[in-house]
Parts: sequence; structure tokens; C-alpha cells
Amino acid sequence: MKVPKSHPRYISLKTRDLIADGVEKGITSIHGLIAHGRGEAFDYLLGEKTTDAAKKSIEAAAAMLLLAKNPVISVNGNAAVLVPKELVKLSNLLNAPLEVNIFHQSKQREIKIKKHLEKHGARNVLLPDKKYKIKFLESNRKYVNPHGILKADVVFVPLEDGDRAEALIKNGKKVVTIDLNPLSRTAQKATITIVDNITRAMPLLIKKIQQYKKYDNKKSLKQSSKIIKSF
Repeated sequence: MKVPKSHPRYISLKTRDLIADGVEKGITSIHGLIAHGRGEAFDYLLGEKTTDAAKKSIEAAAAMLLLAKNPVISVNGNAAVLVPKELVKLSNLLNAPLEVNIFHQSKQREIKIKKHLEKHGARNVLLPDKKYKIKFLESNRKYVNPHGILKADVVFVPLEDGDRAEALIKNGKKVVTIDLNPLSRTAQKATITIVDNITRAMPLLIKKIQQYKKYDNKKSLKQSSKIIKSF
């Protein structure tokens, strides 16, 4: 769909189009369109902008992901089509694998999501293994990869299902999520919740992580010493 950039709903319409296109390609579930529409309603109420509260959450999330010993990035269909490049960049920054995890069981769709991420430069994409599962969950999302979510201490789960976010916490893991609904179970149960649109939050999270990684303690000490010597 061709939408002029002058259209007041340009970003919203393009986002919808990405998910609809994802459905046609077999990457996104048709149910993902419903989930997106629900989130979009909350985005209207937020003024379709990143709030100060969200920015603080992004700072906390960046720190937690950088300090994690085994961070893993969980990816579903919607996240894969909306921010594939950002997911790959985050994966590279954190040296963390991307792990495909979807609610509606489909090995074919899992493989398509993996190939879609690899098309955008991903080098380490894991798929769930039926031999391994997390406790306290009955849906298809209980299956995980032994080299990914199973051993992760921090799991980044944008656009998450509330029951799995809760289960991950019960399994002793910390959860970072992006959710436009601050009242959802995901938002309420996660360790850190970024209440924002994933298309806005991901670039900001990446930027903040890059800033933290550039911190130079010796340089900071030299600057402080210079100030003291100036007196």
C-alpha cells in the first residue's frame, strides 16, 4: 500500500501494512493483526510518542541487558516483521542469540521467521527444541532451545504473551519487555517494562546500550583529576 508521508497516520498505516505483509509471507500469525490493533489503541492514548517514563525504563533495560551473563532475545512473528534490523543489531551488540518463540505452533513459520532474520543479517538464530521446556507453562511457548532461553538469566521478550513472561520469572529469569499496555499481565509481571511502541523503543534501546558500552572509566577519572588540579 502506497501511503504519502504527509498522511497524519503514515507511520501507523505502514506498521499495519508490515504485519499484513508478514501474514501473507507466513511469518506473522493472523492473530498478530488483532494483537497489534489492541496495542495501537494504547499508543493513541500515549500520544504516539516515547514518554519520559519509557525513557527511564529503556535506560534500566539497557543496563540489565549489558550486565547479563547469558542474555537472549526472544522473537515472535510481529517483532520479526516490525524491527528485524534492530533485533539483529541488538543481538550483535549484546552477543546474544535470537530465539524464535511463537504461540500458535507451526514449525514452518518458525523456520520462515529464522530465514527472515538471517536475511537481515542475523548470524545466530535458535529454534525451540521439543526436548526442552520451561516449567509453569502449557502452551507451545514452553519449548525452548538449550543454548538460548533455557540457560538465559535475562530474556528480552518484546510483544510477549503474559503467561510466558510470568513463567519465565517463575523459572528464575529476569524479563525485559516492550508492551504498549501498562495494565497487561506481561507489563505487570516483567522485571522491566518499556511502555512504548516497539518501532520507537528499539532504536532508543540500541542507542542507550551503545552509549553505555562507550563509557571509559579512565577517561572519567582523568576529567575529574583535571578539575581538581585546576584549583
